[in-house]
Amino acid sequence: MAFEHTSVLLEETVNGLAIKPDGIYVDATLGGGGHSYQVCSRLGSTGRLIGIDQDAAAIEAAGSRLECFGERVTIIRSNYCDMKQKLHTIGVEKVDGIILDLGVSSYQLDTADRGFSYRADAPLDMRMDQRQQTTAKDIVNCYSEAELYRVIRDYGEDKFAKNIAKHIVMERERKPIETTGQLNEIIRRAIPMKFQKTGGHPSKRTFQAVRIELNRELEVLRESLDDMIGMLNPGGRICIITFHSLEDRIVKSVFRKNENPCTCPSHFPVCVCGNMSKGKVITRKPILPGEAELEYNSRSKSAKLRIFERE
Repeated sequence: MAFEHTSVLLEETVNGLAIKPDGIYVDATLGGGGHSYQVCSRLGSTGRLIGIDQDAAAIEAAGSRLECFGERVTIIRSNYCDMKQKLHTIGVEKVDGIILDLGVSSYQLDTADRGFSYRADAPLDMRMDQRQQTTAKDIVNCYSEAELYRVIRDYGEDKFAKNIAKHIVMERERKPIETTGQLNEIIRRAIPMKFQKTGGHPSKRTFQAVRIELNRELEVLRESLDDMIGMLNPGGRICIITFHSLEDRIVKSVFRKNENPCTCPSHFPVCVCGNMSKGKVITRKPILPGEAELEYNSRSKSAKLRIFERE
């Protein structure tokens, strides 16, 4: 299957970078290379793009798509949390812009045997990096009931988290849960029918929660953002697209803290803590997809773009 992925908020993100033709830009979640292609199209002969992704299929697809830009493009297979170290090894310390398009790609969702989707029966996998040993199957079969409840409640924000966790544990005592189809059935039995009729697909929140836990998506984001902002040249920008309220909250709070890091009590007449602002938040409110985009790409409906500029 070809790596198909429609880049969300494409124009808004690329415009948000305020690209300099001779700048160095990082697409830290390369995917199929949609955002990167547009960035490269605006670069001059001395401009450079570095693409990072942990998914082998994404690397291959983006490599073909960006081939026409030749030497200006460098692709690295890694998680974006290792960006600073990976860039250091290729002699890059500072950059002019970074893109992060979080969440799961259309390709990953649509490739049934990757186990991301509740719409097809497949092995419970959900690894964004297939070099990783642990899979979703390990979480579903090995986490305690309390741990499963925490994951589904916190990352899936599902009000039936307790019941879903209980049903998973009851079921796996009879036999291991090995496929997305089995997990689907268990979740259906755990959620009252009247809520299934109105609340979207019953498995959506649990699948999302297990995927976030497995790939450590929120920790990676939380631990990487300060470093990324620190790598920007003055006037450089970071554009982040989130698809989940918890991701958006992390981005919003880290941006705000970097804009105003002062820890002095509010009644102090002057700042004495010495924490200096690293820049400014460009988007007071997140940028959302327009009507046209929502119409042709339903997966964009929960997308939010936030932008920060380094001083």
